[in-house]
Amino acid sequence: MKVARRKKLEAAGWKIATTEEFLDLSPEEAKIVEMKLALGDSLRRYRIRRGWTQQDLAKRLRSSQSRVAKLETGALGVTLDLLFRALFVAGASTNEVARELRSKRRSAA
Repeated sequence: MKVARRKKLEAAGWKIATTEEFLDLSPEEAKIVEMKLALGDSLRRYRIRRGWTQQDLAKRLRSSQSRVAKLETGALGVTLDLLFRALFVAGASTNEVARELRSKRRSAA
C-alpha cells in the first residue's frame, strides 16, 4: 500500500494490519493459509496450461466446478490433500509442487 494512501486511511480512523493480525492467526496458521493460496495459484496455472476449464478439472476429480473454484482461491474448507490431488491430476509432479511451495512467497498487503 502506498504511504500516502495508508496515512489518509489512518487519519480517517482506519487501522492498518496484516492479514495475520486481522484474523488473529498464529504463525503456524498463517503458514498453512500461505501454502493453500500458493497451491491454489499453482493449480490455476496448471489447469490453464492444459487448456482445461474448471468444469474439465472437476470431472477428472469427480467433483464440482464450484469446488475447483474454491481450490483455486484457497477458500475455507479446502483441504491440502485435495489441493495436492488436484495438482497431480492437472499434471504437476511432486518435485514441481515442492518447488512451488519453496518459491512462492505471498506478502501481506
